[in-house]
Amino acid sequence: MKKIELEIVALSHSITQTHSYAVVLGELNGLRRLPIVIGGFEAQAIAVALEKMQPSRPLTHDLMKNFMNAFNIELHEVIISALNDGIFYAKLICTDKNETLEIDSRTSDALALAVRFGCPIFAYESILEQAGISMEEPETKRERKVTKESGGAEEDLSSMSLDELNQLLKEVLEHEDYIKAISIRDEINNRKKKRK
Repeated sequence: MKKIELEIVALSHSITQTHSYAVVLGELNGLRRLPIVIGGFEAQAIAVALEKMQPSRPLTHDLMKNFMNAFNIELHEVIISALNDGIFYAKLICTDKNETLEIDSRTSDALALAVRFGCPIFAYESILEQAGISMEEPETKRERKVTKESGGAEEDLSSMSLDELNQLLKEVLEHEDYIKAISIRDEINNRKKKRK
């Protein structure tokens, strides 16, 4: 089966399911997108790795990476291998010194590990045909986008002072709410750019 390489292009609240998120994978050099609904914990794990944040203690996916590194197991690629009854299935393609292994994984966990290892993400052509969304125009500039929480979070942040934002950032990091931390950090950075 033909494999298509993908990259994470967006991470946002799911419109269809409350307390869920959607990770959107985009076809490299193509116009198709593959949206996948994931849980909040996994979304947070992906966001932390995408934004290169350093949690005070290792998250579960960091632990898994550390474990694999300790035993010289390398993650070469992630393949979204099946779609059954609306559920995506994935495989981790790993190697040690002697052999290549395919390990079954939830797609959200596979993506969280792929970001940490910097390995490519693939899906079979049949999955993109079945669940992909075709964009009408190519993007002029590819960039990862972690969208802000809906429900007025942007307006709340825009009304706060820089000192209040920095204090809030410390508080949400202490509670390990990395999704919200990204929104706050972006607001702080946007204000610093405007001052220059």
